[in-house]
Amino acid sequence: MEIESISVFDMLKIGVGPSSSHTLGPWRAAERWLARLNSKNNLEKVEEVEVHLYGSLSLTGRGHATDYAVMLGLLGADPELVPIETIDPLIKTIKNDHVLLLDGKYSITFDPSKHIIFNKKFLPFHANGLKFQAKLISGKKISKTYYSIGGGFVVGEDRKNAKRKVDMFKKFPFPVQKGTELLEFCKSEGVKISDLVLQNELSLRDKEIIDHELNRIWATMLECMYTGCHTEGTLPGGLNVKRRAFEMHNKLKSDLPYSSPQEWLQSIRQTEVKFRQILQWVSCFALSVNEVNASLGRVVTAPTNGSAGIIPAVLMYYMVIENHAGNFEHIKQFLLVAGEIGSIFKKGATISAAMGGCQAEIGVSSAMAAGALTELLGGTPEQVLMAAEIAMEHHLGLTCDPIGGLVQIPCIERNSMGAIKAINAAELALGSDPSAAKVPLDKVVQTMWETAKDMNSKYKETSEGGLAVGVFLSDC
Repeated sequence: MEIESISVFDMLKIGVGPSSSHTLGPWRAAERWLARLNSKNNLEKVEEVEVHLYGSLSLTGRGHATDYAVMLGLLGADPELVPIETIDPLIKTIKNDHVLLLDGKYSITFDPSKHIIFNKKFLPFHANGLKFQAKLISGKKISKTYYSIGGGFVVGEDRKNAKRKVDMFKKFPFPVQKGTELLEFCKSEGVKISDLVLQNELSLRDKEIIDHELNRIWATMLECMYTGCHTEGTLPGGLNVKRRAFEMHNKLKSDLPYSSPQEWLQSIRQTEVKFRQILQWVSCFALSVNEVNASLGRVVTAPTNGSAGIIPAVLMYYMVIENHAGNFEHIKQFLLVAGEIGSIFKKGATISAAMGGCQAEIGVSSAMAAGALTELLGGTPEQVLMAAEIAMEHHLGLTCDPIGGLVQIPCIERNSMGAIKAINAAELALGSDPSAAKVPLDKVVQTMWETAKDMNSKYKETSEGGLAVGVFLSDC
C-alpha cells in the first residue's frame, strides 16, 4: 500500500471561518475550478455560472457561510489574505447588483438566490459535494464536481488531484501511516517526534521557509485570540449568542498595559494565576478563537475551523502557565507534533464532521494538542502517542449537531472542553508507563472510524438530530 504523506501545513492552514469543510473547502474548490477554466482558455468565455451544493454542504451550508465562500472563491479572493472587513461589502454588492466579477476580471450576471442551488441529496463519494457548472458564450455547458473532505482538503470527482498530492510527497524520508510506524522511525533514528517530522518537512522546503510559515501560523493564532478577547457583542447568524471571551478576559487580565498581541502575551505571563484561573484562562483562549471563527474571522484550521480553538489554547497554556520562557522553538516543536498526529487520524479515519461527527474534529484536535503538549513537557514518543490516544478515547462517539447549522452551539464550548481534556490527557500520559497501556493509538484511530461509519447520518453535521432539533430556534 502506498503511504499518503501529509505536511504539517496541510493540517494547519490559515483561512476564514466558520468551517473548514463548509467554508474553506468550497472556497478552495471555487479557486481550483477557476484555474481549470483558465487552463483551458474558457474563463473569459463564461456567460453564466451555477453552483450546486449537496448533502451536508446543502443542509448546513447557509449557517456555515458556504454560499459566501463559493462567491468569494469565484471572485478570486484569497482566504489567507482577503481583508476580513471587505467580506460583507463584497457579498452585499453581489446580492444587490446580481453581478459577479469572475476571478476579479470578468463580469457575469449572478443572482445567489438562483445560481447557488441547495440540494439535500448526498453524492456517493463524500457527504460534502459541490458542482460548478458554466454556460459559455457559445452555449456549451461544462461542469466539474468537487468534494470538501474536511480540514479544507478538496479532491476532484476523479480524485486525480489527490493522486498528484500523494506523488508530490513520495520524497518524504520517513513515510508514516500509523502510530506504530512513527514510533519505529523515532526509535531507529534516536529522535523525538518533532525532529522526525521536521526531516520530512525539510524534504519539501527550506528551513527558513518552514520557520517563516510556522511563525505565520502562530502569529495568526495569537492575533485571533487577541481579537476574540477584545471584542464584545453578539455573534452573527440569528441565535444572538453573546460573546463570552471579552468578559472572561476582563476579569482575568492584569492592569499591565499592552498595545499588541505580543505585549498582551507578555502581560499574561506576568499575571499571577491560581489553579481555578488556569481553567478559566484556557477556556477563555479557546472561546476567543471560536467566537472569531463564528464571525467569519481569520483563524488557523487545526485540523478544522470548528475545532480551531483547542491547539492555540493549549499552546498558550504552555507559554503562559508551564513555561514563561517559551519561545519560537517550543512553538515550532508543538506545531510539528500536532500536525503529525492529526495526519495519522486523517489517513486512518477522518477529520470531517460530515463523515464522522464531532469526534473527528474536536476529538482529533484534542489528541493533536495532548500529544504536542506531552513532548514539550518532556514526554517520550510513546507517551506522546499515549496522550493522543487518551484524548481521543474520551471523545469517541461525539456527535455534530449544530443548532441552526451555525458553528456556535455547542461548537464553541466544545473547544474549551477539548482543550482541558488535552491538558489532562498529557498529564495522565506523563505519569504513566506506556508499555502497560491497553489501548494503542492505532486502535483508537480504527475505533473512531468504525464509530463514524456506525453513526446515524443525522448526527453528522446535518442539523437533523441531537441539539439541532432538541432546541427550538425560538428558544435561543
